[in-house]
Amino acid sequence: MNPPHLSRFTCTIVLANLLFLTGCEELARNTQSILLPMFQRSDIFGFVAGLGTTFAVLPDLIAMLRRRSTHGMNPRMAAIIGCFQVLWIYYGILIVSRPVVLWNLIGVCINFFTVGAYSWFLRREKDRAAERQAR
Repeated sequence: MNPPHLSRFTCTIVLANLLFLTGCEELARNTQSILLPMFQRSDIFGFVAGLGTTFAVLPDLIAMLRRRSTHGMNPRMAAIIGCFQVLWIYYGILIVSRPVVLWNLIGVCINFFTVGAYSWFLRREKDRAAERQAR
C-alpha cells in the first residue's frame, strides 16, 4: 500500500502540470520553428524523439561487432522491430511526416544490419565449431 504522502505528492504534481498546460495554449499550436523556419515545431520534436528511439538499439550492435560474437544476442527483436519500422515509414509517408520517415529509415537499416551481422557471426562460429570437431 502506498503511503498517504506519496499519493498527495502525485496529485500535487498532476495538478501543477494541468495548471501549467492550461496556461500554455501557445505550446499546443504547431507553428514554425524559430530556429529552423522551414520546419514546424512538431517536426523538431519528432526529430529529437526519433533520435533517442532509433539509436537505442545501437549499443547491442556495437557490442556484437566488438566481441565478434553472437553471445548474448537475439536477432528476433531486431528483425521484428525492423519489419514494423517499414510500416512506420509508410505511415510517415501517408501523414507527410519527415521525422517519422527519416528515423524509421535509419532504424530499419540499423536493425537489419544487426540481423545480418548476427547471421554472419553465427555462420563463422558454426564453421569454427565444425573445424574443431573435425580435428
